[in-house]
Amino acid sequence: GLWLGRQGVPRRRYSTRTADGPRGDIDISTFPPSRIRNFSIIAHIDHGKSTLADRLLEQTGVISKTGKNKQVLDKLKVERERGITVKAQSASMFYEHHGEKYLMNLIDTPGHVDFSYEVSRSLAACQGTILLVDAAQGIQAQTVANFYLAFGEGLAVIPMLNKVDLPTAEPARAAEQIESAFEMDARGVLHMSAKTGLGVEHVLPAVIAKVPPPDGGVDRPFKALLFDTWYDRYQGVVCMMAVKDGSVKRGARIVSSHSQTKYEVAEVGIMHPEPTPTTSLQVGQVGYVICNMKSIAEAHVGDTFYRERAPVEALPGFVPAKSMVFAGVFPIDADEFDRLDESIQKLTLNDSSVSVHKETSAALGQGWRLGFLGTLHMDVFRQRLEEEYDANVLITAPTVPYQIKYRDGSTKFIRTPADFPSAAT
Repeated sequence: GLWLGRQGVPRRRYSTRTADGPRGDIDISTFPPSRIRNFSIIAHIDHGKSTLADRLLEQTGVISKTGKNKQVLDKLKVERERGITVKAQSASMFYEHHGEKYLMNLIDTPGHVDFSYEVSRSLAACQGTILLVDAAQGIQAQTVANFYLAFGEGLAVIPMLNKVDLPTAEPARAAEQIESAFEMDARGVLHMSAKTGLGVEHVLPAVIAKVPPPDGGVDRPFKALLFDTWYDRYQGVVCMMAVKDGSVKRGARIVSSHSQTKYEVAEVGIMHPEPTPTTSLQVGQVGYVICNMKSIAEAHVGDTFYRERAPVEALPGFVPAKSMVFAGVFPIDADEFDRLDESIQKLTLNDSSVSVHKETSAALGQGWRLGFLGTLHMDVFRQRLEEEYDANVLITAPTVPYQIKYRDGSTKFIRTPADFPSAAT
């Protein structure tokens, strides 16, 4: 069959099947938590996360070994053009190890600091992570920042050295940096080259050995964490969930802890790497849920879902992202205001780290004051608005809010240049 993807473009479903359900959906209920591994790949920018993800997808047969696979999980046009990962993307793989079949859920994360909120949300759906270090560059800023994000979540961290085939590679020095910076044993660090495939066959066995299986019980009441969302013009809001307890399948009635709104599940599935329906999602598994959520305002990243008439204690969710750079966004044509408003709502559903407040300018009319994590984040958001929603926007120069404290003890909060006090005051 065909799946209408994130931009409404028909994409053919992959035909990999285990025991099929009555609708031809994949039956993954045969994987107990002991044979499930949820892990992510974190690293500094351009250390090879997406390339390693390509090799793992090829190794498990999710994508064919054509030699043309380059950053398969970088699905956005802006990611392809800029050569960076902007959105964390999930992909499920079936892998046989020592005669047992495992369900491996991989999340490829961005490396740039402006998209660190994507990393922190992705880690909540994992029990372990691969910390990838470029053997030529060594440990860099985001290597350290992402390590402490994972360490703070209590995840198993597996350090690995990439690009060991480069003439400038110094794997011994990079391994010593890992040992001194993170107090991890350098002798067990895996050496590989994601580009050539050297040593990649040892990655998944290392994940199985070192990443603990997810906790929870299939007999407990259903409880799931919503950690990502996007909007599909035909299906409405699509929710990525990590199932912490119990199970959910098509036709089930689930409830949002945040809003207490009830939904009927229309479809569940896994990303393989495109959305592929399954008969159910069970404890420890990560997948998407389509539940006829038509209003964008109903989806709250970090929300807990449970089965109707079986309430559970809500999961802690996520610490909200703190915007660092603010800019005004205005439609070039005032008649496009309502259409642009809807486009911004849909895009912020997919990027919940952007803060949105409406404002009015005497010169530019009605618009929004948007908060971003950095200037690259702002530029990528603008490009996605233009490419994915055909929006024509005018963005003002970015500003950083700050507070002035006067000697008399009073304060003034400066958001825009217009707030700055005049020389007379």
